[in-house]
Amino acid sequence: MTPTKRRGNFDTMDITTAIIVFLITGIGVGFTSGMLGVGGCFIMTPAQYWIYTTMGISNDLAIKVAFGTSLFVVLPTAMSGALGHTKRGVVCWKAGFILGITGAAGAVVGSTIAAHLPGEVLVVAFGCVVTATVVRMLTAKPPEVKDAPKDRPLTLAAWGFPLGILSGIVGIGGGVIAIPVMILALNFKIHHAVGTSTAFMIFASLGGLLGYIYNGLAAGVGGAYQIGHLVGYVNLESWLALTVTSVPMARVGVRTAHRLPETQLRYIFIVAMLYVGLKMMGVFSYLGLPI
Repeated sequence: MTPTKRRGNFDTMDITTAIIVFLITGIGVGFTSGMLGVGGCFIMTPAQYWIYTTMGISNDLAIKVAFGTSLFVVLPTAMSGALGHTKRGVVCWKAGFILGITGAAGAVVGSTIAAHLPGEVLVVAFGCVVTATVVRMLTAKPPEVKDAPKDRPLTLAAWGFPLGILSGIVGIGGGVIAIPVMILALNFKIHHAVGTSTAFMIFASLGGLLGYIYNGLAAGVGGAYQIGHLVGYVNLESWLALTVTSVPMARVGVRTAHRLPETQLRYIFIVAMLYVGLKMMGVFSYLGLPI
């Protein structure tokens, strides 16, 4: 059931506090996106979900709006990161384009599936995907690669579509799942995987975004709510606040990434994902840990 709309009479303190939180969150999102080649959804999705539920929005609507809005933020942030990585010669644009186009198609499918799933399922699914990705990266030894990956369009397309579906279902730009695939299955070096991931996310986030807008509008979600103005499952105020800081910080993250050795960059990526995955799955709450 769609919650009651509030038109033009928002709680000013709540909205102001939310905007401040999102501006700060955007700094972390942009820096992490540029440095690790991920969309930063594993940071801004939990932040949005917490804000929206705190403001009285149902869990179901909150997580779907968090997913849709996050994908909208990923779009310009990934563009900024891709530009920075391209200047350093680590974006394989042909691979990114093939992965991205097929990923965009998959993301439309995935976002449509997500629109028909309960919010509680989506929250746990988000945490499970992130955590499973971490486990895979910890247990699998990446191949020794000295050259750029071979040109294999069909293999790239075969990976791109399911990556896009998963990206759409759990509302992420796809970097957290695309990078391990690039390293472990497609023989990318970590810096090339990070750079090419930003190209992939441009397309995948666009596909998922369109899916969340369309399915949200089809469900009657739109107009002014207590959390801001929605276009389908996209919150315009949240998007603006997150994007204002995330886009410029993505370039700072890019510069940082190229100053770090591969092993250190890899483990920073793993630790960041592990925390958020366990957090969204409720593991810390179950153990009574205040983190």
